[in-house]
Amino acid sequence: MKNKIIKTREEYDIACERVYEIMHSTGKQISLNTKEGEELELISLLIENYEKENFKIEAPSPVEAIKFRMDQMNLKQTDIAPIFGGKTRVSEVINGKRPLTMKMIILLHKYLEIPFDSLISENYKYNLSEMGIEKIMKISSIKKLQNNKNTAIA
Repeated sequence: MKNKIIKTREEYDIACERVYEIMHSTGKQISLNTKEGEELELISLLIENYEKENFKIEAPSPVEAIKFRMDQMNLKQTDIAPIFGGKTRVSEVINGKRPLTMKMIILLHKYLEIPFDSLISENYKYNLSEMGIEKIMKISSIKKLQNNKNTAIA
């Protein structure tokens, strides 16, 4: 196999087959300092690059992150009620009827160790109006900060 940037699913499948062949070519661990080891490392990087571009995994919603952590820790809604301020609030958040507050986010992070990124992943819903964007971008320090990030403001 000629090692090159993987651009198609067919090339991806061939690269995966080659990794399998290399890994099973000997009954012992492959050293990175060998020809096979270097080929394995290169193909693995090419596969990883293709997967990042074509098999993107989206972050869970905050509610999914909470449910996942509850399942991991074998917790019930009543167990985490103090974090939310009562049993009713837990139910409302879990059922999507109430948004998380900043206090809830901080407490979920502190006591259940749910990453902040998972708890605020729906921040894309919050945007400035066109007029607000125009006003804020007239402030030179904000404009400079945003330009340095190379991101679009929406």
